[in-house]
Amino acid sequence: MNTHPHLRAYLAGIAVPTFLTPLVVCGFAIEHFRFGVAVPIERVLIFPMALLPILWGAWNVLYFLLGERARLPFGFHGSLFFAVFGPIGFFLARFMLDLSSVFTPQFFGVVIPSGLLVYYLVWKYLVLYFNRLLGLA
Repeated sequence: MNTHPHLRAYLAGIAVPTFLTPLVVCGFAIEHFRFGVAVPIERVLIFPMALLPILWGAWNVLYFLLGERARLPFGFHGSLFFAVFGPIGFFLARFMLDLSSVFTPQFFGVVIPSGLLVYYLVWKYLVLYFNRLLGLA
């Protein structure tokens, strides 16, 4: 199955965020309707819901475009996604949603290491599983 490897890499990359996004939306809906948390769902979820699968797919294609010599271990490549796009997301959330009171040094002390770890594990086990399923790895 050597046809369209980049398309298969893109599809394997979008599988995880496409599956997890409805779960996150349900969590926000439960918080909003059950507990009365006022969250601007259209600004918090709709834009990332559309953008994240595209970025994950492109990041997975980039892994295969790098070639054998320039490739990093797959989990490390996934944690680099968080290292590259995490600061962009935090910047947009801080200034578009006015969440400056949330982003304290303690917040970053917890979120950055745990985000890198979560992305490492998700890419190493879930995305790599879909890559193997599609005959890429």
